[in-house]
Amino acid sequence: MHVSTKNEMKKIIIGLHLLVGVYFINVLYSQQVNIFELNKKLGKGINMGNMFEAPSETAWSNPFRDDYFKRIADLGIQHVRIPIRWDVPERTQQTAPYTINKSFLERIKYVIDKAIAEGLYVIINMHHHDEIFENPDGVKPRFISQWAQISEYFKSYDQKLLFEVMNEPNTNLVGAKWNLFFKDALTEIRKTNPIRGVLMGIAPWGGLSGAPNIVFPDDDYTIFTIHYYDPFNFTHQGAGWVTNSNPWLGTKWENSQLERNEIVSAFAFAQALAKQKNKPIHIGEFGAYNKADLESRIKWTNFLARWFESQGFSWAYWEWSAGFGIFNPGTNQVLTSLADALIKNPMLPAKQQNTVTVYQSSFNENEGWNLQVQSNAAGTLTRSNGEANIEITRASTEGWHIQLVKNNIKVKQGSRYQVTINASSNVPVSITNYIGRNASPWDSYSGYKSISLTTNMQDHIYSFMMTSPTDSLARIAFDMGTKTASIKITSVKIEEVFDIVLPLHSAEISNSIIVYPNPTNGLMYLNTDKSIKDIRILSISGTVLKSIKANQINSIDIHDLTPGDYFIIVHTDKGIGVKKITKF
Repeated sequence: MHVSTKNEMKKIIIGLHLLVGVYFINVLYSQQVNIFELNKKLGKGINMGNMFEAPSETAWSNPFRDDYFKRIADLGIQHVRIPIRWDVPERTQQTAPYTINKSFLERIKYVIDKAIAEGLYVIINMHHHDEIFENPDGVKPRFISQWAQISEYFKSYDQKLLFEVMNEPNTNLVGAKWNLFFKDALTEIRKTNPIRGVLMGIAPWGGLSGAPNIVFPDDDYTIFTIHYYDPFNFTHQGAGWVTNSNPWLGTKWENSQLERNEIVSAFAFAQALAKQKNKPIHIGEFGAYNKADLESRIKWTNFLARWFESQGFSWAYWEWSAGFGIFNPGTNQVLTSLADALIKNPMLPAKQQNTVTVYQSSFNENEGWNLQVQSNAAGTLTRSNGEANIEITRASTEGWHIQLVKNNIKVKQGSRYQVTINASSNVPVSITNYIGRNASPWDSYSGYKSISLTTNMQDHIYSFMMTSPTDSLARIAFDMGTKTASIKITSVKIEEVFDIVLPLHSAEISNSIIVYPNPTNGLMYLNTDKSIKDIRILSISGTVLKSIKANQINSIDIHDLTPGDYFIIVHTDKGIGVKKITKF
């Protein structure tokens, strides 16, 4: 061959190598999706629940259908989360080398491909891995092997496929052990999927209570995923798998600003943590069971979906076609009102309510607060400057092993209450608060409310409807025994919530007014250091029943009113005060 021809061929070959190299570099960098951008593309999602996380696909009478993903995409949903139970003998060999059944991998691949064909992003997870929760160290080799096989099998997929290492770790797979297991599984995944989006959830049970214990590995492609089902006694009322949930039937969610404040307050710690660690947030599950009234489900779902979006979260509703679902496979119809509230309707306006304080802490020696400490834990309570200081020096396995309690709180059937707790801790810690029965079975009226404390003093808010019979001796309790910490509580306030629109009033003036006796059988007296202009007595519905001029106020006679609760609106020279009174 002529020398010049050889040189030309060499140049062509070198050029081809460069072109191929540039091609693969372009492919690689086209995959280098910023994890926040990837989370944004996930957008609105839905769970394919009760299908592949069942022991078999048909075990829970909700098998996958080929038409589902087109229906879902046509609704405007952008991704699907596919819960999968890998760890049953029919799907995974239970002894080494823990081989996953090829036909099951092929089935999951088929489902993933159907979703991607409709333009959907896909999250696959590991769901109901029950043995690892009971015996983490013993089952860990199988768990790691399963993720090695899943990662290898799906490694050729682009960033439209994401992995979620474990759904709702619990029992013994919590705290530092869960952090380690996630890190080890992620290390295995990264051998074959170096830049795939991987979701890390919270132990225990995926909810916000465990957020203070999560430790993210050093990885640029992880997403923080959270499950949210609060108020639990609303979202799970009448659920057969939840013990004693039938008394919750009839619990409503009214879309009040107070209820919204509770949600915003609950997420504050997780949002701060995500910002600090530079992690996007995905809400992997939220939903309300169909035993709740549809109007409340619509309001709750609509607010959460729009608020999540306003915070930059992606989300996946639980779920498509079972007890929480927006699609009925029996009728082959979408529940349009709920689906529209979830996917496309703007945020509904908040219901405006007012509150009257029924208890405000002072933490003095005679107020009735006591620290109850079980023998396997250690802690002390001190009081100063109207604050409670709880020093937990030896933690235990159960929160109630150190319990701060006050008895004799009256809560009335049919009334809604808001509880506001101002507290901090010297280390991040999760505690539980509730209002409940001060006798066996020591159950909760409010539901068990998780509170994530940080070094910043801040308000933590929740509300509940009292559906049980009126209890004048109820207790408010803090369970705080699971972590050594110095906890400071500056205020505990319980307010009764009313739908009426009370006049704009001052808490300071209201607190300066003393009405006695209260409750009364008819005759009452009023003391204040303010100059009174007039008084009005209102029914709970807001109707003015009596108006009393200043020169007529010696006493307040309500003998002619029927027994029940009322408001006294006191106009003074400094503003308006409100007091709630009871006639028996």
